[in-house]
Amino acid sequence: MPKGSSIGLRIAAAWACWLLGWRIQAQEKPADPAIRLENDIVFGKGGDTELKLDLAAPREGEGPFPAIVCIHFGGWIRGERQQMQATLAAFARRGFVAISPDYRLAPRSRFPAPIEDCKAAVRWLRANAERYRVAPSRIGAFGVSSGGHLACLLGVTRKEDGLEGNGGNADRSSEVQAVVSFFAPTDLTRPVWSKELREKQLEPFLGGTLAEKADTYRRASPLAYVHKDAPPFLFVHGTADTIVPIEQSEQMVEKLQKAGVSARLIRIEKEGHGLNRTSSSLRKSLADAVLFFDENLKK
Repeated sequence: MPKGSSIGLRIAAAWACWLLGWRIQAQEKPADPAIRLENDIVFGKGGDTELKLDLAAPREGEGPFPAIVCIHFGGWIRGERQQMQATLAAFARRGFVAISPDYRLAPRSRFPAPIEDCKAAVRWLRANAERYRVAPSRIGAFGVSSGGHLACLLGVTRKEDGLEGNGGNADRSSEVQAVVSFFAPTDLTRPVWSKELREKQLEPFLGGTLAEKADTYRRASPLAYVHKDAPPFLFVHGTADTIVPIEQSEQMVEKLQKAGVSARLIRIEKEGHGLNRTSSSLRKSLADAVLFFDENLKK
């Protein structure tokens, strides 16, 4: 592990304790007969990199089902789609088709590569809607930390913003109809990041410092793209988060609301970046996220 990666490790550990812990528990039980799992599905290419996703879907019911794109965390420099397997299964049990896609990581691949890959995954879902019993007009995005940042970008960017990439199915839309974001950065141009986070995550992801790459920092910030036709958003953020300050969610909610978009923030008192897996706050916020998707994607 490279020296100086403690922030990334703390972020990963906080979420792995419940996402991966949930996954380990699930592996100890027989396969759930209520859901169908498919892994390693090729959905496109990012440059010369083959991109794959994992998928979970309800076995029962004719559909079409609403879908959720679950985007893994890791500070844009690490992480893998398998982090979200338990989340996929949980959403599938609630009547959603859920996918977790690969996306290219820094420093080998810089912005906009990760959002291009996430958009390719949304387009793939629409292109394969009939095969997987997906309602193509009802797709949501769910992400944690850097994954939440990418989910927010999916929610507010449009084709004319130039972030589509060449990952495949160019004739399909990459827009989503609901977004849930946990602890996500939304304005990368703000001088609120620690020296370690800047040097180990932001600069590899964006190709330089804010002074050197001011336009790239702006283009990578969901806050810069807010518009009146954006979908509903739900944000969850700890008030004691010292890695991604809660103001990052607050300012995004404020700007969305001013544009006339439905947006809400759940503040988790005295919690930092990531919630204790056994905490009632985590269980409630996850339940709120599921209810939000029920209300906005199952109409």
